[in-house]
Amino acid sequence: MPKEKVRVLIVDDSASVRQILQSILNEDPDIEVMGTASDPFVAAKRLQDEIPDVMVLDLEMPRMDGMTFLRKIMSQRPIPVIICSSLTVEGSNVMFEAFEAGAVDIVPKPKIDTRQALLECSTRLREAVKSAARARVRPRAERRVVEQKLTADAIIPPPVLGKVRPTTERIVCIGASTGGTEALNDVLEMLPPNCPPIVIVQHMPAGFTAAFAKRLDSICPIRVKEAEDGEPVLPGWAYIAPGARHMLLQRIGLRYQIVIKDGPPVSRHRPSVDVLFRSAAQHAGANALGVIMTGMGDDGARGMLEMRKLGASTRAQDEDSCVVFGMPKEAIAHGGVEKVVSLQQIPREIMQWYQAGQAALTG
Repeated sequence: MPKEKVRVLIVDDSASVRQILQSILNEDPDIEVMGTASDPFVAAKRLQDEIPDVMVLDLEMPRMDGMTFLRKIMSQRPIPVIICSSLTVEGSNVMFEAFEAGAVDIVPKPKIDTRQALLECSTRLREAVKSAARARVRPRAERRVVEQKLTADAIIPPPVLGKVRPTTERIVCIGASTGGTEALNDVLEMLPPNCPPIVIVQHMPAGFTAAFAKRLDSICPIRVKEAEDGEPVLPGWAYIAPGARHMLLQRIGLRYQIVIKDGPPVSRHRPSVDVLFRSAAQHAGANALGVIMTGMGDDGARGMLEMRKLGASTRAQDEDSCVVFGMPKEAIAHGGVEKVVSLQQIPREIMQWYQAGQAALTG
């Protein structure tokens, strides 16, 4: 039986943009644009007759702005929505408002809506659409180029059993993608100031992670910042990998330090969870806790297995609490997951693991 295509509704006030986006998406054999709409009112009328698998939505439109429409959709008839707008520029809070309103993903649209400019984000848009089609959403008040899929070997050599130097410092490594911005918010909000140091890879474009970290820092009891090359890792802090750059962990004496590196995408992502997890396996071993959360694809699965082989504890977010149960599912299938827990349980798991380590030291 042939695979069903992902059916998409495009909502954008520019006729030329609608045409280009339709052409970009229809070039993928797994996607079919079922229709386009010039504003939310036209889109709402179309939704009365037919519900798409995914909606691609602009924010700047006449009669009703896209953010208002997004909130109405998510409160009345939730469907996976991807925001494709030039308003989601570097450092913009609009991106976080869209995630809070229920958007599954954000694809920044070039400010100059030329065909060439839009084609540059074509692969990203097509992948986002297929990922969104598998997302769980809940109510709230050119031809596709297949890139070579590199492993963490492209950035860091494989870990060697028996080569991890002992240390008493414990550290938490978290990886997330689709749905991760809000999931990370939920986890970090529940951690106390005396939590272990946390290093995080959230798949996000360059320019957005500083604003994301600043937002989390303003609402969480712990301190949160965008990671910088060479800085020490301290208890009570969470460090977000900068967009479009890999983040690794290394040891200086008995302390951990962050390394920020350029390099090719790993598992088709930069930053890559696999890269962070492998570095944790090498430099922290049994003193690391790896957590894999909601996201599409398999980034982190191999790295988590490497962590577990070198003695680390590992957790995966369960299917019911994931927006997309892709990354955790793959990590489980690879054999790298010690325990599967709900999103709400993750903060408690982190603190119980950390406190057990502290008790072992004093006992």
